[in-house]
Amino acid sequence: MQGRLLWVDDEIDLLKAHILFLQNKGYEVSCCSNGTDALDLCAERSFDLILLDENMPGLSGLETLARIKEQLPHVPVVMVTKSETEDIMDQAIGAKIADYLIKPVNPNQILLTLKKNIHQREIVQEATQASYRQEFARIGMQLSDNLSTEEWKDLYRKLTHWELELTDGDAVMQDMLRMQREEANQSFAKFVKRNYERWIADPEVRPLMSPDLFRNMVFPRLRDGRKVMLLVLDNLRYDQWRMISTELAEDFDIEEDLYYSILPTATQYARNAIFAGLMPAQIREMYPHLWVDEEEDEGKNLNEEDLIRCHLERFRRKEGFSYNKLNDSVAAEKFLSQSRSMPLLPFHVLVVNFIDILSHARTESRMVRELASTEAAYRSITLSWFRHSKMKELFKWLASLDYDIIITTDHGSIRSTEPIKVVGDKNVNTNLRYKLGKNLSYNPKEVFEVKDPKRLGLPAPNLSTTYIFATGGDFFAYPNNYNYYVQYYKDTFQHGGVSMEEMLIPLISLRAKRK
Repeated sequence: MQGRLLWVDDEIDLLKAHILFLQNKGYEVSCCSNGTDALDLCAERSFDLILLDENMPGLSGLETLARIKEQLPHVPVVMVTKSETEDIMDQAIGAKIADYLIKPVNPNQILLTLKKNIHQREIVQEATQASYRQEFARIGMQLSDNLSTEEWKDLYRKLTHWELELTDGDAVMQDMLRMQREEANQSFAKFVKRNYERWIADPEVRPLMSPDLFRNMVFPRLRDGRKVMLLVLDNLRYDQWRMISTELAEDFDIEEDLYYSILPTATQYARNAIFAGLMPAQIREMYPHLWVDEEEDEGKNLNEEDLIRCHLERFRRKEGFSYNKLNDSVAAEKFLSQSRSMPLLPFHVLVVNFIDILSHARTESRMVRELASTEAAYRSITLSWFRHSKMKELFKWLASLDYDIIITTDHGSIRSTEPIKVVGDKNVNTNLRYKLGKNLSYNPKEVFEVKDPKRLGLPAPNLSTTYIFATGGDFFAYPNNYNYYVQYYKDTFQHGGVSMEEMLIPLISLRAKRK
């Protein structure tokens, strides 16, 4: 059986040919000629869709619709009427009808509305899966090529697109996509190993990276006399941005791109590089009072405002700017209340830490891990936060201002699934995706190994400092208490290493729509 239908029409006897057509298509059709009988039938049995005449004696179609929605709020109702009056259409749409058909209707019109409202999900799912099967082969062939930096961005967009499309797909298709992402990340790690040192050595030929963001995205706008609002959403992945973007399309024209985070893909390095316009080793050399080494106890991102100021001065930018960091909804509410009366400076920087806090909470809290148990659930929580926090209100306010808005992040994160062993002394940092130290023990074949950090623009606290980066979904685990450590951190979202999810990150330009 295709579905159970209720057709309510005071001329139901004239619709026998239509009803027979639907029965031959496999639908079970119940009929009645007035609203009162329709409500009785709705109380007795369940229906997948109701076809409802608007003009009936006794209870009108709109009155019947209102009462059906009270009884069966989730059952789609299709209004069938001779009236093309705009007022009737508005009332019906306001009552959340699923579709609106003008008499006389033909059988194929009815069949189409049934497919849209009863079978759409499985039809879309089937078509999506068929499309991905074709794309699977094309992506597999593409992975064998020596891709450019732009081609890697395009490939990552494709994989993310299919991940979002197949969220509700069957397990087989999701496993195919997961394996393809893993294969892509293996190839991406090889690509980064081959090219990263060359990128750092020559800023003119490399793809856009963390230290280049102000020079390429902010300063040209300021030179043109535009006002700029830069929002850095810490730890924002591209798939999370795709979810958030649906909430902004009504108010903004959106220009979307990706850029490359530096290594390590961690806040201390990547965000400081954005704000300073320098690689970490350069920051440490030029502004030693603004750089904090790994082994030091103080916070590693407490000097961001000073780094921005030095950056502007170095490029002889004299625009006034503000810097604010939001760690929770209280801080966001305070910022909003102050921002409406603050001077509209040419340049504002706003750091929002919610997603990073969520990522850490998912690791530490069993309840949060349960709520964000899958990639799709993690995206869903991000979207829910955006909808119900002060962020939505903030963007509504920004839409009223004449600002160029840039949304970006310092790095993304990846679900860590495979432990690899590493041994180090007590001074080795705690990050699960990268390690640095002078006495590290590891398998070089399992990591991206950097023996000369300065060649990659990284500070070396000691002459023999080595950096190692996990690739793909690997994470570092110590041999002592190994099983407990692995169980605790397996399937958590981590950052610091080499993967598409961590390194290929959103770079979004918004302009408010003029309504």
